[in-house]
Amino acid sequence: MSASAATPRTPAPSRTKSVRQTDLPGNEDRRRFNWGEVGFWILAAVFAFMFLLPLYILFKVSVSTLADATAPHPSYWIHDFNWSNWHRLSRWEVIGSPLRHSVTVAFGTAAISIVIAAPASYVISRMPRGLRYSVVLGLLFTRMFPEVIIATPIAKNFFAWGLNDRDIGLIMAHLIRTLPLVAWVLVGTFGIIPRDLEEASFVDGNGRIGTLLKVVLPLALPGIAVAGIFAWLDSWNDLLYAIYLFLTERTLPLITYYYANRGNVTDVATFSVILTIPVIVITMVLQRWIRGGYMSGAVKG
Repeated sequence: MSASAATPRTPAPSRTKSVRQTDLPGNEDRRRFNWGEVGFWILAAVFAFMFLLPLYILFKVSVSTLADATAPHPSYWIHDFNWSNWHRLSRWEVIGSPLRHSVTVAFGTAAISIVIAAPASYVISRMPRGLRYSVVLGLLFTRMFPEVIIATPIAKNFFAWGLNDRDIGLIMAHLIRTLPLVAWVLVGTFGIIPRDLEEASFVDGNGRIGTLLKVVLPLALPGIAVAGIFAWLDSWNDLLYAIYLFLTERTLPLITYYYANRGNVTDVATFSVILTIPVIVITMVLQRWIRGGYMSGAVKG
């Protein structure tokens, strides 16, 4: 037997590197700290605090007595709830007529703004780029004038036409400033809708009106919801045109203004909270239409 056969063979060293415990994918993810997510939640908490603090102070003043609200160093905490302001101001004979006017005018302004601005914005969005920008800038140029200068001749003409102290008169006045804003929002909304979808709709036999109603408007619902919120909020919070056009009638901002002139801060805070509640409700209801990526994959296939 040869010496080479008798000599035991030494196993070749393995070329497979040993895997350290810290190199596993799961441990690497746990080892890395997501600072971006932490920063997001910190900013969200800061903005939530900045948003909720004024609402809390308004509510706190509304459930306080006049002596507590006007104290030199009032407390930031609610110790004793005083609902007398709410019971006195939330009666229907006090708030019923202003609430009815505000709701009617706000919803009427938002609806008419969408009905008028949607077809016009669709046409503008299909114009050549230079002409489209010129038209949009022309619409926004009308918002540069002071509204007091515009409200004075409007009030004069509306009084001559018998539109004072009427909801339709206030709606027409609000349309002057809401239509450019709604049109600007909807031009951008219609502009991002692919034209391939319209061409496919034409191939399927739909005309221009059918394509607009069946294809374009359903895809534009998020933008329409945003424009509707802007128009509704602008009309709901209006005070200038209400002062000019409503002499014997009242809206919620107008009655809040009159109570503010009396110097009763608890009444003003109560009306301010009442004004804010519908804003929160409307925003939450329309939030389901405001979502991103609603056209992702629309032209695939």
